[in-house]
Amino acid sequence: MGAWYTIGILVGLGAAFGILTAAVVPRVVVVALVAVAAGVAVGFLVFDWDEALGGAIGGALGGLGATPVVAGALRRGGTRGGTAVLVGAGALAAAGLAFVPVVGYLEAAVLPALGLRLRRREPERHAGLRTLARD
Repeated sequence: MGAWYTIGILVGLGAAFGILTAAVVPRVVVVALVAVAAGVAVGFLVFDWDEALGGAIGGALGGLGATPVVAGALRRGGTRGGTAVLVGAGALAAAGLAFVPVVGYLEAAVLPALGLRLRRREPERHAGLRTLARD
């Protein structure tokens, strides 16, 4: 198939590492560092430097896209364990889809856009119903 296919696999696997890391620790800096390290490690262990670079880029983009989703779920009352299981299952699905040609690249492109969109839709914080509690 060619180098573009193996690089796409590592980009998709890196994005899956980013999703999985966001499920466990929803902090952007930690997620990015761990996902980049995992993508580079797999890239160098299995392939070469270009695949490792693809894994690093995919890990950073996947982590940046998944962190707002996980943080929002936890902020809205989701349990840490339940959120980790569901998002981890999504990461497993993303890893499986990375082996489909071109889909790994699409995962890395779509996840940050999804995270940015969810961050824009987040409502502003305001007093809520405290004003009605005076009765």
